[in-house]
Amino acid sequence: MHAMTAMLLVVGLMPPALAAEAPRGNLAGLTAFADAFDAAQIAQDRAALDRMVADDLVFIDGSGKRYGKAFFIDGWTGPDDDYDPVTLKDRVVLPLGRDAGLASAETILSGRSAGKPFRVRIRFTDIFRRHGDSWQASYIHVTRMPIEGD
Repeated sequence: MHAMTAMLLVVGLMPPALAAEAPRGNLAGLTAFADAFDAAQIAQDRAALDRMVADDLVFIDGSGKRYGKAFFIDGWTGPDDDYDPVTLKDRVVLPLGRDAGLASAETILSGRSAGKPFRVRIRFTDIFRRHGDSWQASYIHVTRMPIEGD
């Protein structure tokens, strides 16, 4: 019985211990990757997105549907699409240990799609995993929000 209690105590302490092991420089590297990932999307840089997105990406769009890497990249790199610069609000970048972290923010995404203007307000959460010496997006969730004043 004492062995089981000791094991439960150790298991219960593991998540904080793992978080404490995250290197201090991890936040700077994670933030730099999140910035570059956002910039690659707005710039429609297919090659960069292909490197930055994990092959097994899970992408949940604003309607709640689940898609993968090809759909996500195709959605950002359409030949008749272009995007206005974005301003991120209420941004959180959070290391989740040595090899994982997340970035979340709210923004107004606008531009032209198939020649027609669009404007949407979203909150997104990107979960990144380290692969070797670099990060990759492995899970992305987008929530559409009403635009205030509309």
